[in-house]
Amino acid sequence: MSEKMGEQPRQANFFNICENCSVSCCVRARPPITPKRKTIIENYLKATGLAIENAFEEKNTYLFPRETEGNQCIFLDKTTKKCQIHPVKPETCVAGPITFDINLKKGEVEWLLKTEKICPLAGVLYKNKWKLQSHLESARKELLKLVNDLDAEALRAILKIEEPETFKIREDNLSPEVLAKLNSVAKKDQL
Repeated sequence: MSEKMGEQPRQANFFNICENCSVSCCVRARPPITPKRKTIIENYLKATGLAIENAFEEKNTYLFPRETEGNQCIFLDKTTKKCQIHPVKPETCVAGPITFDINLKKGEVEWLLKTEKICPLAGVLYKNKWKLQSHLESARKELLKLVNDLDAEALRAILKIEEPETFKIREDNLSPEVLAKLNSVAKKDQL
């Protein structure tokens, strides 16, 4: 099941790697949630009968899944260690272990891969260039959707979050619309 019944999944199924991982990308992750994604997730929760109350919270001008007392994502199943909303999960979760940064001076979005130390899946992808390229294309699509859908202040807040243990694997020109959106907030900050 995906966002629309019968669609192809948004990412490859990495559970065979992720389920044996001792690192938890679902702890203190705080993936950004756009209004569109929030509606998709809420509809999925209703359709599947998952009773998760107060699933979202907002801090630093952006919305993200609420965390449990152990700082785990509210959507992580404690028993199976799998995402309960896997087919509709946030864009950054689909893209992982690929993340992004924006270089306003160059007008580029930089695609970053986490190191194997941070994410064993990153090591698997890095060793298989075809899988890395395939996943990068999927991640780019998801992350560009996120970048376009987030308002400027939320996007600026997310860009302030440090991404340690990553390295650049590619860069692309940023759309003029996103550049204008980010520059408008930057000008407000300077006033």
